[in-house]
Amino acid sequence: MAVSPDKLKEHLREEAARLGFAAFGVVATDAPLRREYFEQWLAEGQHGGMAWLERNNDRRLAPEKLLSAPTPGPRARSLIFVGLNYYKNEPARRYRIAKYALGRDYHNVMIKRLRKLATLVRAEGGAARTWVDTGPILEKPLAARAGLGWQGKNTLLIHPKLGTWLLLGVVATDLELPPDRAGRDRCGACTACLDACPTRAITGPYQLDARRCLAYLLIEHHGPIPEEFRIAVGNRLFGCDDCLDACPWNKWAQATREAALAPREYPDVRAMLAWSEEDFRRHTQGTPLARLKLPRLKRNAAVVLGNIGTADDLPALEKTACDDDPVVAEHAQWATKQIRTRSNRP
Repeated sequence: MAVSPDKLKEHLREEAARLGFAAFGVVATDAPLRREYFEQWLAEGQHGGMAWLERNNDRRLAPEKLLSAPTPGPRARSLIFVGLNYYKNEPARRYRIAKYALGRDYHNVMIKRLRKLATLVRAEGGAARTWVDTGPILEKPLAARAGLGWQGKNTLLIHPKLGTWLLLGVVATDLELPPDRAGRDRCGACTACLDACPTRAITGPYQLDARRCLAYLLIEHHGPIPEEFRIAVGNRLFGCDDCLDACPWNKWAQATREAALAPREYPDVRAMLAWSEEDFRRHTQGTPLARLKLPRLKRNAAVVLGNIGTADDLPALEKTACDDDPVVAEHAQWATKQIRTRSNRP
């Protein structure tokens, strides 16, 4: 290395701040993980249909191997974590979208900046790879070990000055950089996130059953939304922020300065039921909502209208009840019955 590990780390920290990252920290790859909990969580099927979490655990549970696939590489010694603040107020409309998904896809926003950090590492003779939510990494416990905060009772990372609103990125390197001090758990006796969860998906402090989580059901889950959870969906179209919003540490939350994450305008949820594939692409391209694909968006839109819709929404739902996709059709039929029951209509 042309510079000392301490100087390189400070250079990386300064560059991360210049690139707009609000948090920075380093952790050694041999840091403790919540391995036993993760393995039990998988064994009990609490990850639902997220089958990718069953793969690549040779690296997920041994971060030193992160540079050695898909081709042989050096042993990773340090993980550089950055956090991007994404907090902003949600627009007033009939439905809700999780705050991280209001604007452009954060993966695209962050990855180019992470690659610039990786370039600095390589300039000092180190190997480097970058990930934004895409690698076999247990980001939250490792980010806590890197000093970005602590893993709260809802299992999410809490930053002491920015609250729950951080998007995480990682650079793995074979260089040995000075690690930061691990974040201290400051949840105390608070149970606000557990109390706020509409489906009791937070089954205990620091435990989450994804199969009950509305964020999972509305985004990752491909089949029908179980009827027992449809009322709890409320007006959520994509994701759920309830356990984040409830966290008292958010009293220090600051609005993001990232223009790319500013809320995008969308039509009313009823109009989404009539979207073609072309409409869907035009409205969601480059955003997290594109991950849903059109059938899941219509499924979610139908549930939202079943919960908050009026008689004015019935024609659109009745047309959608004949959709070629059986899941979409069934959810529209359910929503129609819900509105008719509320409206005392036959």
